[in-house]
Amino acid sequence: MNQLQLFLPCAAGVEGYLADEVHAITGLTGQDLLVGRGGVLLRASWREALLLNLHSRLAQRVLVQLAHRPYRSENDLYAAASDVAWEIWFTTRQTFKVEVTAQHSPLQSLNFAGLKVKDAVADRFRAKSGVRPDVNTQWPDVRIHLHLTTDEATIYIDTSGEPLFKRGWREDKGDAPLKETLAAAMIAASGWDPLGDNPVPLYDPCCGSGTIAIEAAQIACRIPAGMVRRFAFEKLLPFQGHVWSAIKSEAESAIQASAVPIFGSDVAFRMVDFAVRNAERAGVADAVQLRGGDALQRMPPSEQPGVMLLNPPYGERIAAAGAAGRNAGERAADRAQGMAVGREEAHTEDGGEFFSQLATHWKRNYSGWTAWMLTPDLKLPGKMRLKESRRVPMWNGPIECRMFRFDMIKGAVRERPAKAADTGPRDAG
Repeated sequence: MNQLQLFLPCAAGVEGYLADEVHAITGLTGQDLLVGRGGVLLRASWREALLLNLHSRLAQRVLVQLAHRPYRSENDLYAAASDVAWEIWFTTRQTFKVEVTAQHSPLQSLNFAGLKVKDAVADRFRAKSGVRPDVNTQWPDVRIHLHLTTDEATIYIDTSGEPLFKRGWREDKGDAPLKETLAAAMIAASGWDPLGDNPVPLYDPCCGSGTIAIEAAQIACRIPAGMVRRFAFEKLLPFQGHVWSAIKSEAESAIQASAVPIFGSDVAFRMVDFAVRNAERAGVADAVQLRGGDALQRMPPSEQPGVMLLNPPYGERIAAAGAAGRNAGERAADRAQGMAVGREEAHTEDGGEFFSQLATHWKRNYSGWTAWMLTPDLKLPGKMRLKESRRVPMWNGPIECRMFRFDMIKGAVRERPAKAADTGPRDAG
């Protein structure tokens, strides 16, 4: 177990940041750490596989490669799986499941491909001991991954179990929560470093259930991403309880109070309540300040300029008052109860008015701040009448996005002429 081939899948566009993170966690370099498509490949020990599960914020899983060979038919897959020494990884008392992914595989049925691998695993155990393990497609003890390309098959065993974005602290969430791994990727891409020489505040003015702020606070407190969850490797045969306990004890001893202020706010007070409870479960209730408030009205939360990091609302999630997180029914209920929700909902369907007003508010009140926004809308800078200083490609699942960086320079944003809203001049941000 001292020389394993690992593959850590991640969202497209995050591979370089993940490689940097793996280096920071393990110290691996050179040929032991390679950036691939959709993930990072490395040669590492079993102990390092455990460390990566505990500490990685960007990886989706930690997979151990057990076979890699050419194939032409399902029979080749059966042969490849039959040659794997499954008996050194788990026993017949544990359940397993085979999951299949493919890129341009010529096979007609991926389900049948998975079935052949399942048969190979079961047949090997039966040949060795006379007993075979059961399959459990819902909550398996062991997950086996088969990945097919045009002519090559790779078989992995999963040391993570549930995807690593499931940190174990988020029980309260909104309708479209941001995955924790993507929030961590946004933080990495922004360059915000609470542990550096000159840390600056971080603020998410559309925080929803608090994912970005909580991830940032855990980084600032050195709390590992997987501190409050369980992993599949705990049920595998190489697992040694005393080694894992020592790893967790070392991580716990490094936890510290945050030295940098972190803020989050949302116009939907229900979402702020969710964020507060999530922060408590994540162990950062004292490290992050969460408040209610309209993004179009909230003043800077600190005198020191810092970084704003947000995944802004779109479509139904936008009200003219910046009502991120409230759906149309909730807003109607608010009005029926006489609640003040700010200005009337006179905005464009794509949120153009909201973003224009947000940019105006930032220019007037957030001088010296840097704003990073993740969006699938490539026209967002135009809607905000700001010029981005950087744009970073990043994928949110199957959705291609960009992270735009806007540097706030004090100055009035010129009002666009009513009849030339789409052609008027833009101010540089």
